[in-house]
Amino acid sequence: MSNVLCCGDLHEPFCLDGYLEFCQEQYRKCNCDQVVFIGDVIDNHYASYHETDSQAMGGADELQLAIDKIARWRDAFPVATVIIGNHDRMVMRKAQSSAIPTAWIREYKEVLNVPGWNFVEDIEIDGVQYLHGEGGTARTRVKKDMQSTVQGHLHTQFYIEWVVGKRDRVFGVQVGCGIDHKTYAMAYAKNFPKPAIGCAVIVDGFQPITIPMDLGTR
Repeated sequence: MSNVLCCGDLHEPFCLDGYLEFCQEQYRKCNCDQVVFIGDVIDNHYASYHETDSQAMGGADELQLAIDKIARWRDAFPVATVIIGNHDRMVMRKAQSSAIPTAWIREYKEVLNVPGWNFVEDIEIDGVQYLHGEGGTARTRVKKDMQSTVQGHLHTQFYIEWVVGKRDRVFGVQVGCGIDHKTYAMAYAKNFPKPAIGCAVIVDGFQPITIPMDLGTR
């Protein structure tokens, strides 16, 4: 059984200052022994399918800055599981739509220089499934699968909901995120509610904990 720290969407290089230190603190406080990044560790704004900012960095500059910032996460958590999110796979999707053979494409861990990180579509730990969450909310997924579920993707949602059946008691967790909503890459969500900044810890596959980050006057 494990105590799993689950970090919300980072969208590097557009992660909020202090979010890394916040996650490190929760890892120590909760005696965690595993780390799961719930997806979208990188933003790939330059490759977005939506309109990009005219003043944005070019692709090479944005990628290099993201790599530099992810290096801090790698140094803090050298071994981790990364759920592949929709922003992570954006460049892969464009390669596929251009009919580029997969053999030409490098692995995520090689591009981002994170040799100890395992990139997967989803993972199960202590009976709990971790996924990015593009198919809906944790609330709907846990009812559909009747399996405890932790997911991200929805930046403004941050909660635990229990579902109790005749034989089972399972939970759904939305972990919030770590994005800086004031950056140009997040302008598409300017009319949305503010993001819920926080992370989650799952104790022994049984006890979920959501932990909001103290934002002070931000």
